[in-house]
Amino acid sequence: MLPRTMHRRSTLALVSSALCVLGLAAPRSQASDFHLYLLGGQSNMDGFGQVAELPEALQGEQPDTFIFHGNSAPDGVPVDGRGRWEALRPGHGVGFSSDGQGNQPSTRFGVELSLAARLRALQPGVKLAFVKYSRGGTSIDARAAGGAGCWDPDFDGGEGLGRGVNQYDHCLAALAAATAVTDIDGDGEPDRLLPAGIVWMQGESDASDSPAVALAYVAQLGRLMDLLRAALRRDDLPVAIGRISDSGQDASGRVWTHGEVVRAAQQAWCEADAAAALVTSTDGYGYSDPYHYDSAGYIDLGARFAEALVSLPSGGDAR
Repeated sequence: MLPRTMHRRSTLALVSSALCVLGLAAPRSQASDFHLYLLGGQSNMDGFGQVAELPEALQGEQPDTFIFHGNSAPDGVPVDGRGRWEALRPGHGVGFSSDGQGNQPSTRFGVELSLAARLRALQPGVKLAFVKYSRGGTSIDARAAGGAGCWDPDFDGGEGLGRGVNQYDHCLAALAAATAVTDIDGDGEPDRLLPAGIVWMQGESDASDSPAVALAYVAQLGRLMDLLRAALRRDDLPVAIGRISDSGQDASGRVWTHGEVVRAAQQAWCEADAAAALVTSTDGYGYSDPYHYDSAGYIDLGARFAEALVSLPSGGDAR
């Protein structure tokens, strides 16, 4: 087994190599260019919207849009990342799974449907490629991981082949597997994936119990976004952050004990980063349970993410 630092570097190198190969796969006149977006986070990125409640415009396949949805796996197990490119359609919410050969859609959806529809409306003619990897309940800080897992790049838990493997590794593996495919739309012609943005919806678990974890969130978020940008080989890659919100649906009237600390951290990081935008519409959403938005919330959130990304100085500039 590779030492921990070599493991991280080899995974990152694999992603970077795959992106480089795709960018040079064919002359521009022959290649189909897709704007590549990475979608990550915890359960409100998974998506708890009900497919049965989708408006007609978001039912069926989305034109010129493909998704690679990485299989969710816990911390401390061998790196996963399995998935398969397919045309974007409903079913990529919580409960989705993939064995790398085929995808098993769920009855739920997340932000991906309205994100795609709004991006295409704002940038007519653009083709889209989404790599989605998320896992419910996950924190960034390992101290708040519990049984769900964490995204801490320095995680060193687990044993054997799972030693040091966590959500960050599973996400990089999904990105590597996705970008290694040279024909994502299956038309027999090579495609180019041009990094265009990161969409991140996470932070609730870091706001749950420990004031120290909540206070560390601004640094943890910044480091993770910088590393994901590095994986996509673009240090000014636009990032849209969804601000966590609180349903108030528990006995204390507050679900996330340190939610205001994490919300302030998200705002502070976005204000300090010229290529980041904070989406705040979450405060107005309804909930399907104390933790997850209702279907209308996910539909609106995807559209707001698209608008935030395009509004940034480098938004829409895929390369």
